[in-house]
Amino acid sequence: MPPDEPPIAVSRPARTPIRDPHAIPVVGRDSHLPRVPPERLNPHALRERLAALQDWRPPIHGDGAAVEMADRPATAASVLVPLIERPGGLHVLLTRRTDHLHDHAGQISFPGGRAEPSDADAVATAMREAEEEVGLRPDAVEVLGQLPVYTTVTRFVVTPVLGLVRPDYVLTLDAFEVAEAFEVPLPFLMDPANHQHHEFEFGGARRRFLSMPWRPGHGDPREYFIWGATAAMLRNFYHLLAD
Repeated sequence: MPPDEPPIAVSRPARTPIRDPHAIPVVGRDSHLPRVPPERLNPHALRERLAALQDWRPPIHGDGAAVEMADRPATAASVLVPLIERPGGLHVLLTRRTDHLHDHAGQISFPGGRAEPSDADAVATAMREAEEEVGLRPDAVEVLGQLPVYTTVTRFVVTPVLGLVRPDYVLTLDAFEVAEAFEVPLPFLMDPANHQHHEFEFGGARRRFLSMPWRPGHGDPREYFIWGATAAMLRNFYHLLAD
């Protein structure tokens, strides 16, 4: 079992006002850690690993797991981690939130949100939110399993649900919430050489967060800055497959 990692700041809560995560200094990269072997990055291997999950504990529990807030009770939530099988291997479907949103504007995230009373379980929440946000129909997704919960500093107890999406999926984005959807190769995200550690001071304490900047390349100048809770959950996924 990996040791607990340093505290990771999550997506911009009021208590940690990070306006521009790009501007926070990079204090380290994890090039010394092994990448996940290719033979573990296929649907069959993922099914086997998730079936054997049992008492595995993730190294990053989230800042909110260690705090009690009388004014902010814990709220159940789920995200779908959509995996798409491509000729070159699995890809992860991510979204970029629109810039006008009050919370987490412009940030990279998985489709997901808070649980509703009508949701039967965490999987139902993830599937409903994915359909609402990006139009991903449940019949296009095979649920592979769940990762342990991640608790944000805003006290959302998030269950990541891994799902294998049919390669011919068609999306219909909620234009109010989602600016775009894009795919990132899973091997890139499962290589710690692409994991950056940032550190800053807030409230008299040193805080850290992870980022995994992704550049499509091939003449595309864009950069997708994956950080906060999304990067932390991907880091837990890495440890699940690498340990």
